[in-house]
Amino acid sequence: MSHLKSEPVTRASLLVRLRDARDELAWTDFIAVYEPVIYQMARRRGLQDADAIEVVQEVLMSVAASIDRFDVEGVGSFRGWLSRITRNATIDRVRALSARREHIDASGVLRMLDQVSIDAAIVDEFEQDRRRQLFRWAAGQVRGRTGEVNWMAFWRTAVDGQSTSRVAIDLGISEGAVYVARCRILKRIRELVHERLSE
Repeated sequence: MSHLKSEPVTRASLLVRLRDARDELAWTDFIAVYEPVIYQMARRRGLQDADAIEVVQEVLMSVAASIDRFDVEGVGSFRGWLSRITRNATIDRVRALSARREHIDASGVLRMLDQVSIDAAIVDEFEQDRRRQLFRWAAGQVRGRTGEVNWMAFWRTAVDGQSTSRVAIDLGISEGAVYVARCRILKRIRELVHERLSE
């Protein structure tokens, strides 16, 4: 994760920076968070791996082509805009597949298309996936800046749910050191995630 910026940019500034196709750091930052989210949405709609990857590419190309028309200061949210692009790309892929596969009956195609119907649920799903990916991204950012012992103290107690005393013994540090490592790392991860979620 060292190739990413040490501090994440705000959503508004990231979206503005994405308008410059040569800003590799902005695109790297964007892809690190959103590519897995787009992929998972496509997979949950019944697409195979290769087709989901195609959807990801279509969505990224759509974003690149139209990001300069997205109103950063406008009423609509970026995640709503991106989830609609993802939904449309998924529908297009399902239709293209159904046109090539004569053995898929019409009702099967309709069921697949129903799964990608636009409603609040798809935006909620997109947001849940985004939050999970933001946690992974933030954890990766923080892990690179902390020692391995501190990271293990955090991960084993906060994520794996192991007891502070057991982890302290295993790592050869005090329970207080485990607690401090967990609190500091969790606080920094929350700060990074909050910066993104609050924008």
